[in-house]
Amino acid sequence: MKRLTQEELATYEWQLDVTGHGEAGQERLKNSTVLVSRCGGLGSVVAYELAAAGVGTLILAHAGNVKYSDLNRQLLMTYDWLGKPRVVSAEKRLKELNPRLNIISVPENINESNAERLVGMADVIVDAAPLFEERFLMNREAVKQGKPLVDCAMYELEAQITTIVPGETACLSCLYPDKPMAWKRRFPVFGAVSGTIACLGAMEAIKLISGFGEPLKNRLLTMDMRTMDVQSIKIKKRKDCEVCGHKL
Repeated sequence: MKRLTQEELATYEWQLDVTGHGEAGQERLKNSTVLVSRCGGLGSVVAYELAAAGVGTLILAHAGNVKYSDLNRQLLMTYDWLGKPRVVSAEKRLKELNPRLNIISVPENINESNAERLVGMADVIVDAAPLFEERFLMNREAVKQGKPLVDCAMYELEAQITTIVPGETACLSCLYPDKPMAWKRRFPVFGAVSGTIACLGAMEAIKLISGFGEPLKNRLLTMDMRTMDVQSIKIKKRKDCEVCGHKL
């Protein structure tokens, strides 16, 4: 276990006072590895908040180059980086914030060939991917490997989040046995909606690692930012779930 340096104690002194966290929790953050799938509207803010909080290693998986349409919400992407790899832009911005941060950049999206390996490298997974194929892969591997997964999603002005802990909670496939037929890759969204739910996702990961608070286990938090209605909905495992049902 790597101990906190004097510089780190000074950097994180305000959050060290959080009840239940303290130096022990901060050391757990320093020694942790979090996989963030996609560094887009959700993942950019998740990664930024985790870097600011002192997570030691981030695995960032995101393919492709920066486009104009990324700039309204993907806050780790900048105008001067148009046409260049997204993960490089993300790494550059995060290192400016926290030079102590260890970053493993993966210029690929989560797929069948890398899901097992990348999930296996992490202590916690934050799913910020827009495609259900990727989300299902991470869910499958998280359950298989016993890794907690924070699943974040949004559409237009609506957002939702839940925390999946294998053996304790329902998994993503309990909620979505199949990919929703109406789901499309391109969808309406404001960056502020992505950023709001991303901050909650980062906080869930921090709580899981540090060990304080109550994560969203077996609860789906939904937000409608058009009306500012917030609900916490209880969810249950499905006995016939193909991913986690056999673990009941």
